[in-house]
Amino acid sequence: MTALLSEIKAVVNVGLEQFEQPVGSSGSEVVHIDWRPPAGGDVEAARITAMLLSDSRVDTANERALAAFFAVDPVLVGVQPAAEVIDGLGGRPMLLHAGPPIAVDEMCGPMFGALVGAALFEEWADTPEAAAALLRSGGVCVEPCHHHRAVGPMAGVVSPSMPVWIVQDRNSGGRAFSTLNEGLGKVLRFGAHGPDVIARLGWLRDELGPTLDAAIHRLEGGALALTPIIAQALHMGDEVHNRNAAASGQLLKRLAAAVVQASDIADNAARGVGARVIGFMAGNDHFFLNLSMAAAKVRLDAASNFEASSLVTAMARNGVRFGIRVSGTGDRWFEAPARHVDGLYFAGYGPDDAAADLGDSAITETAGLGGFAMAAAPAIVQFVGGTPADAIANTRRMERICISVNQAYTIPTLNFGAPPV
Repeated sequence: MTALLSEIKAVVNVGLEQFEQPVGSSGSEVVHIDWRPPAGGDVEAARITAMLLSDSRVDTANERALAAFFAVDPVLVGVQPAAEVIDGLGGRPMLLHAGPPIAVDEMCGPMFGALVGAALFEEWADTPEAAAALLRSGGVCVEPCHHHRAVGPMAGVVSPSMPVWIVQDRNSGGRAFSTLNEGLGKVLRFGAHGPDVIARLGWLRDELGPTLDAAIHRLEGGALALTPIIAQALHMGDEVHNRNAAASGQLLKRLAAAVVQASDIADNAARGVGARVIGFMAGNDHFFLNLSMAAAKVRLDAASNFEASSLVTAMARNGVRFGIRVSGTGDRWFEAPARHVDGLYFAGYGPDDAAADLGDSAITETAGLGGFAMAAAPAIVQFVGGTPADAIANTRRMERICISVNQAYTIPTLNFGAPPV
């Protein structure tokens, strides 16, 4: 064996790393491939996977789905009350939530708390106890945001009176919606529903939403293109999921003058509306997150319902289960238990105090942003742990499970390569 190895100049080692060591010690070049039996060793699942990967219909369908995905040009066209633009919210009492479908009695604490807050905000109940009883009795219909072309961060709750961003495909007219970001601290998306939370929601409805809508309509063409903002943010250290500082700053830069013009009407200037709106946006580095989610949603909706396509069109969590949707299987959800996040906790708290993973914001990853574009945001590793090299490696690792790259964006640390999708 020693003589044989001495004659071999290079070896490809597949599977166990232990086999790599004796070959390498002989002086031969070794290329190691991290491989495991497909589908965790489940023979039937592996057979189905092999059939899927060898079916030319899948490749053709994926090409069509990706073409539809890349053809979308998401633009911001307005802010309106959810009931006026989201189908189904204008009739019986209804609330939308993040993730795949879930019954009220199954919900985790943050999501149920957010529903309680939304019921109070809509004045369907006078107290948290009455709101909880109303929800448990079935007096309010609850459905996923994704079933209504919407997305919501964390608990993801959307109620009829809440203002929502309207993101539209400039080419097809397709639309997606998301709420306005509340900022940090005690907020509805984490399940808080005290008087201060409800008061802030009222301000979003009465001042922030109408002012932003008026400002958008004062822009040239009455719309704001979102792809250039996201593309530039990726060059400035954002990945537009957990880090949105650059994108939020660009949004403020593009809207500030129009906000001032919009707040000059009537007595808004005297009441300081413009100053409050600009101050709120400037003080919230996550403000653009909800827009990046809606931009991803409108792209992926366009890529949905292509028969035989294996493209994943949604990833979402409801605090109990993690679900995905696949283009070729339409509106069906494939679900597994949601995991607890291995992340940072406040002093005195740990995983036992936390809800499982929650929110629709993984729609960004589904579109090749967020964690899939972590290479663009080296500062994010200070939050999740690791080094900038780990961020690049994470994006490279995602290429192994993706069928293409998001050609709308480039990442400097990838030599201006595109993130995987």
